[in-house]
Amino acid sequence: MTKQKAIKKVGLHPRNKHQGRYDLKQLAAAYAPLGQFIVKHEKAGETIDFFNAEAVKSLNKALLKHYYGMDYWDIPKEYLCPPIPGRADYIHHAADLVLERFTSLSEEGLPQITCLDVGVGANCVYPIIGVNEYDWSFIGSDIDRAALQSAWQIVRNNEGLKEKVQLRLQTNKKHFFKEVLQPNEKVELVICNPPFYGSQSESEEATLRKLRNLSKEKIEQVQRNFGGQSQELWCKGGEQRFVKDLIFESRPFAKSCFWFTCLISKEAHLKSAYQVLKTVGAHEVKTIAMGQGHKVSRILAWTFLKPDEQWTWMETK
Repeated sequence: MTKQKAIKKVGLHPRNKHQGRYDLKQLAAAYAPLGQFIVKHEKAGETIDFFNAEAVKSLNKALLKHYYGMDYWDIPKEYLCPPIPGRADYIHHAADLVLERFTSLSEEGLPQITCLDVGVGANCVYPIIGVNEYDWSFIGSDIDRAALQSAWQIVRNNEGLKEKVQLRLQTNKKHFFKEVLQPNEKVELVICNPPFYGSQSESEEATLRKLRNLSKEKIEQVQRNFGGQSQELWCKGGEQRFVKDLIFESRPFAKSCFWFTCLISKEAHLKSAYQVLKTVGAHEVKTIAMGQGHKVSRILAWTFLKPDEQWTWMETK
């Protein structure tokens, strides 16, 4: 097993459209309701109140409309409103994995790429970006029926997504690929954004640490507006256990996917993940650093396919 360690750096992927500050006037031109939330700050200039759930949702609608042509996008109340730049970064770095390998293997260019998004969520943001930036097809799975219903509303109300995105319910919370991938079905890429925390109390404590400088009233507002659903935030054993289980279940699907990937929020969790990848016999492992401002995360990627198996995999895809 070869292993590429992450290099800490800060900065969005070069192809990420969300470099620098938001041009709020331009975004309001794309989505007029955003205008009511734009305020002037003495030092920051024009901005929005990022503790206001409706303001943040309007910003996301504007970003998805302006950059990705979404005519409709919404999420149910109390579901997480994802930061678009960070989601786009994952897609672009994952695309590098695919582009690097497949262009070197195929003289005829890239095949139609299919990506499985494990935990697509109510927002369907990864498929939106992947379809629009790279013309990929997506299978989006989730254990939450309400989240899938929300994602379906997004797909059915945007013409460019209808033929590109399938949504599938995972009925067994212990599994990631079983019952989602059909027999003999193959995908080039798996992406996954796992829950960070091991319990609801751990999630709440982490939120309070981030908000320690705010007033009690403001903290209550943020918790009310951005609480998120439990399956979005935490699971038994937290991120470390989730990733371990994901890796173990990927082994029986070694010939079903070219690159498995997963976000890792805590660098300390990489060591145990590497150990599990060695145990299951991953042939190649890459760790890709991502940065946005002061926040650093990483993508863990692995494949079971050896070089002499990769041509066969493409031919049988």
